[in-house]
Amino acid sequence: MSTPLKLIIFDCDSTLSAIEGIDELGRVRGPEVFARVEAMTHDAMNGKLAVEAVFGERLRIIQPRAADVAAVGRQYVETVEPTAVATLAALRATGWTPMILSGGFRNAIRPLADYLGIARVEAVDLYFDATGNYAGFDEAYPTTRSGGKPEIIRALKAEMKPARVVMVGDGASDLETTPEVDLFVGFGRYVAREKVRKQAAAFVFSLDEIPALLT
Repeated sequence: MSTPLKLIIFDCDSTLSAIEGIDELGRVRGPEVFARVEAMTHDAMNGKLAVEAVFGERLRIIQPRAADVAAVGRQYVETVEPTAVATLAALRATGWTPMILSGGFRNAIRPLADYLGIARVEAVDLYFDATGNYAGFDEAYPTTRSGGKPEIIRALKAEMKPARVVMVGDGASDLETTPEVDLFVGFGRYVAREKVRKQAAAFVFSLDEIPALLT
């Protein structure tokens, strides 16, 4: 008889890695663009703005190139949460399957997922033309809007039939998954958001605190 699947789902930005990928893409375009993008990200992550109110607009402002996205992929690995590798090993040893669910960009997150040995990434695809110029994003993907992460988790549960589901993340979009998971763990190493801290069933400042919550 097969062992029931236990799924632990991680946000990427400011959780598995110290950076916010979209902000780093904005930084490449200079201080004025970076400031605009960072402010929009901050308001969305704190729940002051709907995700859909900023998602496409930030990309329109930045016009990221394929090379910029690849550079952010390398930054994710360079700024990986210091206990992530050991924590994932401990979780796998007790039967948990990790995956990443992000409102960020699959193109940039894939190198970090590979570094961490995480097979499945649910995130938004960016598109580029033959010369590497920005050509849009997958506008239909759920995490481009509020309520998108719970929608993805419902689909995952229908597909994978897990016995348990845990979500770990730092932002308001992660907190939205609470009704769909057995445990939502708020994360505060990089940004401790008051709304998340107040409403999360558990709140940690280091990923290596998580295995003890799941025994």
